[in-house]
Amino acid sequence: MEDLKATPLREHHEGLKALMAPFGGWLMPIQYAGIIAEHKWCREKAALFDICHMGEFLFQGDIVADGLDDVFTFSVQNIPVGRSRYGFLLNERGGVIDDLIVFRLAQDQVMIVVNAATIDNDFAVIRSRLKEGANLTDISQRTGKLDLQGPLSREVLVELFGPEIGSIPFFKFIKTTILGVEALVSRTGYTGELGYEIFIPAHKAVELWEQLLKDPRVAPAGLGARDLLRLEVGYSLYGNDLDENTTPVAAGLRNFVNLDKEFVGKNALVEEQQRGPERVKVAFKVTSRRSPRHHYEIWREGAAVGTVTSGAFSPMLGCGIGLGFVTPDASALGTKLSIRHERVEMEAEVVELPFYTGGSLRA
Repeated sequence: MEDLKATPLREHHEGLKALMAPFGGWLMPIQYAGIIAEHKWCREKAALFDICHMGEFLFQGDIVADGLDDVFTFSVQNIPVGRSRYGFLLNERGGVIDDLIVFRLAQDQVMIVVNAATIDNDFAVIRSRLKEGANLTDISQRTGKLDLQGPLSREVLVELFGPEIGSIPFFKFIKTTILGVEALVSRTGYTGELGYEIFIPAHKAVELWEQLLKDPRVAPAGLGARDLLRLEVGYSLYGNDLDENTTPVAAGLRNFVNLDKEFVGKNALVEEQQRGPERVKVAFKVTSRRSPRHHYEIWREGAAVGTVTSGAFSPMLGCGIGLGFVTPDASALGTKLSIRHERVEMEAEVVELPFYTGGSLRA
């Protein structure tokens, strides 16, 4: 525990009696009142997440001339100012080094938001792919990030910080003043609900956390609820559903790859598309309330065909759900599967994503 990093809110989490555990090299809150209770609060009201562990890089310069436009699976140059885009940083084999979001702050300025466990490697890889002299800065330590997610998140933020926030469209953002400092408020998130990600100087994160929690519509939520919320809407988790041995093609995320541009890993993806992936991601529902778990085996007709990468009991569906990778012949919708681990066995069926469609995401 002594080697783990901590966000500015660690003492507040401990004061709220949160269950703390390692995550991506950080000591993070897993739950407060309980995962199911926090999940329900987010689906119905507004849940507040400490996401200060994630990484942020600031690029300033000519996006094309400095080489940034060739780094990711999408064109940074084509992102309008005030919008963000999701995609990937790949290795030569097309494997995912990280999934990330790029925010276009200005014509010559972008912010890259990456996963906590991959900050150092991501920064080194991106810098190595830029032209010599390009201006890329790791601003993670001085940047705080709080996510307010849930159907009541908009009205809470509008009442606190003004009507401008209420008009932000999905995957757009604004710069505004919060607590006397410049902040970036983005209508993005990881829960399938209406929600906002707030980037603010790290020294203001505690004050913002305290102010938001004064509102009775807001309650803190940990990474346990966040993981369950994202799984119900089919979002991938890096380290589980994505890694350096998994390509966006195999993961069913081809929509976030632009093969009309250059990037590292493109040739591998083109070849994989032509021959077909050896394994593909599937979503499945269990026919009972049992929870499939990471690394459980997936069987079909008496033979092992794959592995579970994410799984849980879904409160919204009332059954177990999961993601996993299987051989292509076991991936068709409606395919009957068996999820196994030691003496545990549960029947399942391949289904479409998202599992849960009743969220307020586009409200």
